[in-house]
Amino acid sequence: MKMEQIDVGATIEEATSLLENESDISPALKNVFKLLIMLVKILIDRNTLNSRNSSKPPSSDPNRKKKKKANSKRKPGGQKGHTGKTLCQVDDPDEVEELKIDRRTLPKGQYKDVGYEARQVFDVIVSRHVTEYRAQILEDQGGNQFVAPFPKEVIRPAQYGIHTKVNAVYMSQYQLIPYERIKDHFESQMDIPLSVGSIYNFNKSAYERLEGFEQWLIQELIESEVNHADETGINIDGTRHWLHCVSNSKLTYLYSHKLRGTAAMESGGIIPLFKGILCHDHWKPYYSYSCTHSLCNAHHLRELERASEQDNQKWAKKMQHLLLKINAAVDQAGGKLSPEESKKFRKRYRKIIKEGEQECPAPVRPEGLKKRGRLKRSKARNLLERLKDFEADVLRFMDSGVVPFTNNQGENDLRMTKVHQKISGCFRSPEGSNFFCRIRSYISTCRKQGVSANEALILLFLGKYPDFMMADANGSINHPDLAE
Repeated sequence: MKMEQIDVGATIEEATSLLENESDISPALKNVFKLLIMLVKILIDRNTLNSRNSSKPPSSDPNRKKKKKANSKRKPGGQKGHTGKTLCQVDDPDEVEELKIDRRTLPKGQYKDVGYEARQVFDVIVSRHVTEYRAQILEDQGGNQFVAPFPKEVIRPAQYGIHTKVNAVYMSQYQLIPYERIKDHFESQMDIPLSVGSIYNFNKSAYERLEGFEQWLIQELIESEVNHADETGINIDGTRHWLHCVSNSKLTYLYSHKLRGTAAMESGGIIPLFKGILCHDHWKPYYSYSCTHSLCNAHHLRELERASEQDNQKWAKKMQHLLLKINAAVDQAGGKLSPEESKKFRKRYRKIIKEGEQECPAPVRPEGLKKRGRLKRSKARNLLERLKDFEADVLRFMDSGVVPFTNNQGENDLRMTKVHQKISGCFRSPEGSNFFCRIRSYISTCRKQGVSANEALILLFLGKYPDFMMADANGSINHPDLAE
């Protein structure tokens, strides 16, 4: 590892070697020096970690420089074949304002009206809209009164409409705006008195309405060919919990649990029953289940970068270049390599692993040490052994057209959780995290299926499910209980 052009790793190795060969230092002082060297190494390791060689986000990189875009020969603006979105006039404007010519400004003469020139201004009017239902009352000769029925959803003298509920849930669970700011928006912009309690009730209603959706979602993910799994830490009322995600390109399922391992996976109800291909980052509890596994190579690339930079492992740089080359070849081949190409790359992969075995050998058990437990490995050695022992899972992407190179799908589906934590700090209760997970799962799934967040919430409060839930490829109902 290097810091400000100083090879810190080589200096530490030299100091350690000199310390071992020094016989005039007492054992106690020698241990103190060893401790200081270890602390220096730990601090240097931490200081040299960044988004390229670890899981740290790019925003944490010191003095981060954005990559400059390559110069393009294309002219500014829309390119040929690009479908533009220029603002165009509409045939049915909401308001028409006639502009008359002041004839006093015209030269003397006779004029006739031959039409008009139209220009349109598009604007947004945010306002309250109150609909009053007046039910007719008829009375017969005997004094008996008969009242016209109100629509079934109108049950109170004054109540909030569907679009108020949709907007509140949309702002809370999709735009991640805190309750107090939503309340202020409705009061100041639309003159609608909306309490924090009402916003909570809207979210609770959406959560309860989505119970059937969650059952459908879990079953669909169990039957999927490929799924991505990931988890991230969240704060619930000051306590560390974990938000788990199982997803693919069409579906997203989020749920929270106080644990990270198999107990949480059992609680989710998907991974224990899943028999397809599961993409993940080698979190060991995933290997407790009998599905086919595929490892995230984005993690491998970062770990290989760390091994190259900090441990000066030459095999790591070679492996990094090979994985990137295989990924480019897979993309060029349309998602899957031929058996011949796959065999060639696999041979090169194993050759680099052998070079790594020579460069980064396993630790040797000292004589006299009892043969109990596994000797501690360096990070580079652990990475090498993982790439060797799980070769099939690392390279599965080149032999299957449905397996991606990375687990980015799962990580992307969790990303907005971090945004929520930045805005609101934490969930105040497990109930709030449950609301977020189920509603967010629904909105994310709908957007993947081409249904906007606003449209999805309108359907929800109308008591309807989106079309993609109702029928399979043959047009038959998947879940009759949800279609009623």
